[in-house]
Formats: sequence, C-alpha cells, structure tokens
Amino acid sequence: MRATFRFMMALASMIGAAPAFAQSQRPLLADSFRLGQGGGVLCQVQTRGRDPAISGIFDRAWAIVCRDSARPVGKLYALRGDPGQVAARLSRLRAVDAGCTEASASESVQDLGTATTQQCRLIDAAVGYKVLSFRKGNVVWVAEGLSAYDSALKLGLRTVIADRIVPGKVEVATSAVEDPVAFARVQAGTLDPDQALAEGYRRNNSGNYAEAGEFFDTLQQRMGGGTAVERERLGEYMINRALQKSNLGDFAEADALFSDAQRYPLNDRVQTRLRRNFEAVHLLNQQRYAAALTRLDQPVAPNSVTARTPGSAIEIGRQVAAEINAGLPVNQRLGATESSTLTPEERARILDAQAMQLRGTLLRLSGQSAQASPLFDTAMSEVLAVRDGRVVSVMRLRSQILAEAGLALEDRKDLGGAEAKLRESVAILELRYPQSAAVNGARARLAAFLARSGKTEAALTEYRSVMSTLAQSQSYAAGLGNLLAPYLDLLTKPGAASPNAAADLFLAGQLLVRPGIADTQAILARELSEGSSDGARLFRQSRTLSRDIERVRIEVANLLLIPDQSADIRTAIEAARVDIETLEKEQAATQAQLSAFPQFRAVAARSISLDDLRTALKPGEAYFKITVAGRDVFALFADQAGATGYKLAVSAEALDGIVDGLRETIAADDGGQTTTYAFDAPLARKLFVDLLGPVAERAVAAKHLIFEPDGAMLRLPMNLLIASQAGVDAYQRRIAAPNADEFDMSGIDWFGRNRSISTTVSARAFRDARALPASTATKTYLGFGQNAPLSADVGASRSRSVSGNALDCSWPATAWNRPISAAELRDAQATFPAGGADVVTGGAFTDTSVIQRADLAEYRILHFATHGLVTAPRADCPAR
Repeated sequence: MRATFRFMMALASMIGAAPAFAQSQRPLLADSFRLGQGGGVLCQVQTRGRDPAISGIFDRAWAIVCRDSARPVGKLYALRGDPGQVAARLSRLRAVDAGCTEASASESVQDLGTATTQQCRLIDAAVGYKVLSFRKGNVVWVAEGLSAYDSALKLGLRTVIADRIVPGKVEVATSAVEDPVAFARVQAGTLDPDQALAEGYRRNNSGNYAEAGEFFDTLQQRMGGGTAVERERLGEYMINRALQKSNLGDFAEADALFSDAQRYPLNDRVQTRLRRNFEAVHLLNQQRYAAALTRLDQPVAPNSVTARTPGSAIEIGRQVAAEINAGLPVNQRLGATESSTLTPEERARILDAQAMQLRGTLLRLSGQSAQASPLFDTAMSEVLAVRDGRVVSVMRLRSQILAEAGLALEDRKDLGGAEAKLRESVAILELRYPQSAAVNGARARLAAFLARSGKTEAALTEYRSVMSTLAQSQSYAAGLGNLLAPYLDLLTKPGAASPNAAADLFLAGQLLVRPGIADTQAILARELSEGSSDGARLFRQSRTLSRDIERVRIEVANLLLIPDQSADIRTAIEAARVDIETLEKEQAATQAQLSAFPQFRAVAARSISLDDLRTALKPGEAYFKITVAGRDVFALFADQAGATGYKLAVSAEALDGIVDGLRETIAADDGGQTTTYAFDAPLARKLFVDLLGPVAERAVAAKHLIFEPDGAMLRLPMNLLIASQAGVDAYQRRIAAPNADEFDMSGIDWFGRNRSISTTVSARAFRDARALPASTATKTYLGFGQNAPLSADVGASRSRSVSGNALDCSWPATAWNRPISAAELRDAQATFPAGGADVVTGGAFTDTSVIQRADLAEYRILHFATHGLVTAPRADCPAR
C-alpha cells in the first residue's frame, strides 16, 4: 500500500520553525507558554505532539517543565471519550513509572470546582505522584506528575481549560518528599532520549562541544543495545561523542570511540553518511587531509530517489510515510523540530552536501582553492534545494559553507568577496544561534581575516565583540585558540596596541581555556545539577534560565524575519524582549546567590578585570600568567606598578621541548630504571629569559610571585628557573675542569630561593581565595597519607569507560600501592601545638572515611600527602 500526500499539507510541517503563535491551532495559547503570572518557580507548558495517550485528532497533550528540574515534572491531557476508558488508558501508560494503589478521592480546585484525585508513588523512588482529572463536556482534562509540584499541576490544568494564561504561583512543596536525595535524582533525571538527542545536536550546532558530548555520553550509557534499532542508536551516540572529543582536541580518545563504533555495522543511508562525515571531520581536525579525502571517497548506502507523480501530488514509500505520520525520533537527528521533519532522502542529501563542503575544505587547505570554490557553490545549492532552503537545522552548515567559500576567495586574492562571504556566514548564524559559541567562532574567523588583511581596527572591533559576549554570558572560548591568536598578537605588538591592551589580553587569557578544562567542567556541571543541595537547586535554575534566554532570543530573531510585520507580530516581539529582560534579571540574581557556593565557583566561567587583580595584590607581590593560543605563547605580568603583556619569542612547540629537556635531567626512564642526571642549568636560565625577559627586573624584585601556568609550564615549577647569568657562567667554568662534580650547583641563583612562588588555576580563584574570611576552626592541622596498599581481592579503582565495557580505563594496582611516606605528615604535625594536630594513615585513609568525617571544618589545614593522577592511564581513555 502506498500513501499519497498532497501539497495541501500544512505549511508549518514543510518548513523550519515558524513563530509559535502561528503554529498553534488554539486562539490564545501557543505550543509553549509560561505557566502563571504570580512569580515563584518558573515553569512552562510545552505541547507533546507524539504522546502515546493521544489517539484522536482532537486529543492534546502537554508537558510541564520547571526551571529547577531537568525533566518534565508533570503532564496535561485533553482527551475525548468515556471517562472510564480514558482513565484506564492513562493508567496503563502510567504503570511503567508509578504505582497507584490508593482509591480515588475528591479535591476542590480553584476556578474548576471538584476534581477527582489519586495519590500514587514512583516505582523507583520514595517520591509521591499525583493524578488530577476533571470532566468538562465531552473532554476529560487530566493533570498528573510529581506531588511536590501540586501547585504547577493545578495551575496547568486551570490554564489549558481556560485557554488563557491565568494568574498563579508555582511553589515546590518539599514537605511532600519523603526522600530528598531520591527527589533530586528524579528532578535532575535524564531527559527523554529523543529530546536529549535533539538537545545534544542543538548544543553541537551552537558550538558547545563539551556540553554536547555530555548529552551523547549520557544517551550511550542508557542504551541497552539489544535490538537492531538500539545498536544503530548506540553507534550514532558513539560517533557523536567521538566528534565532540575530536573538536576539543582529544584525538586519541576520539580514535578509540570511532573504532569502537565499528562494532555496530550500518546499512542505513543516513547513518552511513553521518559516520562518513564525522570521521572525515575528525581526520581534518588532525590535519590528515589525504586520509580525510580517502574517507570521503568510501561508498555509502545508496540514496534512493523518491518517485514523484505528475502534478501536485507527491508519491512516497510506505516506510517514509509511516515516519512522517508517526513523527519518529529519527526525524530529529539533524536537529530538526517536529514542524520541520525531513525524509531520509532529504537528510541524506544534506549530508552529501556537507561531504562536498568537507571535500572543498580539504582541497583549499591543500592549496587547491580554485578547485574548491565550485564545490562550495554546489554544496550550497544542494542544501538550499531541500525544502527550498527553509530547513532551520542546517543554518550551521550553510554558515560553514559560506565561511569556507570566503577563505577560498581570500586564497585567490579576492579580499572583497572573501569579506562579504565571511560576514554573511556570521549573519546567518546570528539569526538562529544568537550570542552562541558558534557565532563567536564565526566572528573570530572574520576578525582573523581582517587582521590578515591589514584592517587592524576592524579586527579589534570584532574580537572585542567576541570577548564581550563571552564575558557577559559567562562562557569560555574553548577550541578557539587558533582563531584568537591573531587577536593576542595584535594586543602585544610593540607600538600597535591600545592603552587598554594589557587589560584586553588579560580578559582574553581568562576566557581562552584549554579544551580539557571545558570537558571536565561539563562533567562537574552535570554532577552538580544532580545534587540535592541549595547550590544544586540554584545551579539548575541558572542553567534553565540560560536556556530560556537563548530560546526567546531565537524566537525574536525568527519573528523579525517575517516580511509582513503585523500589529500582532510587533506585539509578540515586544513581549519577547520584555521576557528576555526579565529572565536576565532573574539570572543575575541567581548568579549572585550561587557565588556563595564553592561547587559553583569550580564550574562558573566568570572573569575579573585587570584592576580587580591588581587590587588583590599586596606590596611586593606580582602575578604572572601565560596563555597558549594556537602555536604561540603570550604572557601578562602585573604588579602594583602596572601590567605588561607580551608575546614569547619561543613557540608552544619549542617550549614543550625545553620543558621536556629539563624534566629529562631531573628523572629519566632508562629501561625501567629511573635515572637522575645533572640539572641542565643553561637550559633553565634560557627558559627564565624566554618567559620573563621583558619583565625580568620586576620579577626578580618581587617577594611573592603568583603564577598561572599554561601549556608546557603546567609540568614544571617556576622555582627551578635561574634568575641571573653569573652563577650559570661560574658553574660551566667549574665543570670544565678535570674531575669536576657536575652535580655541584652551588652559586646558582635559583628563582625560587629568595621569593615565594604560588601556583593558581585562575586569576578569579586567586582573587576569591584572597577574599575568604579567616578560618574560625578550633583545631590546627589534619594530615592524610600513606594509604594502605590494595589487597589482592580488591581491584584497582575504576573510572567510567569511554565506550561501555570495550575499553579498560582502570588504573593498575601498582599506581595505588606506592604510597608517600607519612614522614612529611609527622614533620608538619610536630610544628603545631599538641592536641590540635592529627594524622590519618593506613587503612583509616580511604575515600569513604574522608567523606564520612563530620569534623573536617574544625581544622584550619587539611594536608593530603598523595600522588596526583592528572592524566588518564592511556591516551584513548577519558581525562580525569
């Protein structure tokens, strides 16, 4: 049997996202609207177009989503039919999650009168679940969800029945929760897999690779993999995680994930193209251009062409018809919404266009820009041919094609055409993902082009716009090192920088974090969002507010694109702008409250000004920060006299070589035997000059240097550098004599000898630590160390594998069975008065025992004499 679709099908289902009020079939309520007007917890009601409870064309379903919860807290239904049959149908669907053993009762609901209620319990947690039902005419209205959100259930029910926003306030009734931890787990529970997949793609499209990776990681862990569909999905989740890792520079881990994904063979025309493109991008990220071209040449499942009958009718196959009718999750795999479902043929065509763009990029990077330009033109034509270019989810791809076309024109000396393409690339992203990481990347690419073209002021304007957006949104510029390097270069050129160059350099250095930090912070943020503390609640609230602000900004952008600006549309635009202002004020207040929680400070992308830093410095102190951007290394030195920014004379690669050379003289592995050689004093002196040459005198004059390292200097303490040349010259003359002792380093002016040197992870962490009040603890010192070796029957501590059980990323027992001696703990304990200092060693020093101690806050000093495992056991394992 074949299904015939006429061109009369609703326009909203053929094109990208239209204004919400235009899609709604109801006169007042949109598909998504804010619940209540009386303050309290911010909740929204969203249409559920594919809810299994819907059986008729007049049935409707909604989800209630609140800002302090990661998943819907309730559902609303408007179902036609016999009340008993409706109740039985919902009961069968509800039985998967909740058990309802109590008899029905009655309860008065404002504006409605008497409603039928039933008290239930979630099956996997000690959390109440409530069902409210009310009959009006031939429609049964039902609200069900977490009992703690009783006010949201009632307000939602009143709203959808009245078909208007009714005044009300949503408050969480924590007294209804018997197990707070279980309730937090329910609140922060994972999203519906289809929603999480779409959210992961959305974050990828907006350039938030670390966050996208977390979504795909969570999806992968939840998927069973027993059926063919599950195996296909596991493969998709895995290659998505691999691509995020590759985008963040974790190539070995990405290799392992792509290799593991081969366990899930594919025949689907969409999935084979997706995997081809992702693997090609991974190879491109590593600059393996020939290998990427070879991967693009490999065959994929054929994309059968839809048969079209003459005239306006479109004849399609049964499988595609079923997908369109059912709105299967596969329709969202390119980030599409329910209003813009794509057929497999269309998705495959878009992926082929992306492959063409990748081929053009590879040719351009290989010096063949003339051959690349036609490919970009064809790729854009192919993308625009799908739904006449009205597919919203390919905006990122269109922007990338434009940017690559611009760079190809630059190679061909058409600077005017190149700039036009790059500016169009920025503009198209701003329409869909305003103030996102993707827009920042596009602006940075444009700014780098302007810098290369000699338009210094225009480049600085674009770069400062990027920095301002990042600072205001409290985001990082992870993965933008190569694009931001020209900006830092402009700021440090002698005579070319503005009076605020040092301040601009300091801000950029704070925002340009290493990809590993962004990845780790995404994991920490997920852990924080799952907590039950006040800080976790505020953090969830903050994240939801950020999503709300982003969503409304996109809504405004879409409304502004409508050609005929009617009074209703102008009113909607103004209302949305008011919403943005309100949400931003709420977010600012939430962020202010969050500042009191140390867990949040660990994941917040907040920067401080150079003036703030210098104010925190005491007399005789200096702050030294280095930043690696692409292949270059930049430095900023600040003290109470002023601040100086400069570019190091050595590259990041050369700096790695110098540090490696020094470390080899400290300890080298010679066939399994650790050997110490004479320290390379001339090399240590050279490194001092390379790092601090322009500010050497001020650095030597400082009594306390606070050092914020990056790149290779994360592996070497500043104390080992040599502050003056005279001692090195004397040493070299001395060891030139016969039978000289090359280990005699007397007379060397070690940089760490006459000053204190502290290491900090960020300027904000240093400033915040300075602002902490003095300890009020009654005891002085608690030291932990010399853990008991693992017994034979206790395996090594294991971390989450990158791909299920395919890779063993556990540390061997030997890593744990080399404890540091407790001698340093005893020495420290002896310096404090008796009775106020304690030491914990042996079997008493375990993770569990430390976490369970209730007296940690009673000690001013906590000393952990342990090894730090700062890398994974292997390069293809996730970072710690």
